[in-house]
Amino acid sequence: MKGNMKYSALGKIALGVVLAAGVASVAPAAQAADGFKGKSAGDFVIRARAIGVIPRDNADNASIAGEPDVSNEYVPELDFTYFLTDNVALELIAATTRHDVKWNVGAAQLDLGKVNLLPPTLTVQYHFMPKERLSPYLGAGLNYTIFYNEDAGSSITSIDYENNLGYALQAGVDYAIDDSWSVNLDVKKLWLDTDVKINAGGTPVTANVNLDPWIVGIGVGYRF
Repeated sequence: MKGNMKYSALGKIALGVVLAAGVASVAPAAQAADGFKGKSAGDFVIRARAIGVIPRDNADNASIAGEPDVSNEYVPELDFTYFLTDNVALELIAATTRHDVKWNVGAAQLDLGKVNLLPPTLTVQYHFMPKERLSPYLGAGLNYTIFYNEDAGSSITSIDYENNLGYALQAGVDYAIDDSWSVNLDVKKLWLDTDVKINAGGTPVTANVNLDPWIVGIGVGYRF
């Protein structure tokens, strides 16, 4: 009985493989029939996304007790992708966010004001099924985050953030509406820290703050 069950399971797996192979062989013909060509070397894609930037908020080597609290923010973003081959592409994102910054010390909360972040990020992507309408990808790269327009809060007299280089990982998926337009879902993880110097009127205090944000985006793209 167990032997029969074993062979039955193997038969189902074999049938599944045969059916999957049949679908894969039919898909290119179906795509050719409706004129869909998919991603190709030399293509250029520009996307508009709505993104959420969600920092981790953690401090190391701080000369002040407590932990930072950096607000989540939601903004528009542009990104540009160029396909080096059918599968390999480069992506550059351009967006800026303005965050509220606080410092939690027990039950108390210090207002550290606001700061803008500009984190241009370049990733190398691998697109697994470039000729399919549903095409997932993975990416890895670097970002260089620029902190600007610092606005000291009510609890301090000044604050300074150090620009820094970090790493990025990425996962996403495109769904092609036609050969030009697509919708996109994308998630990035940035490893980013900054040295922060806080002046409250006496001796400045410092901290190494790990922001390490998640960037989650959804949008539309146009392929040239």
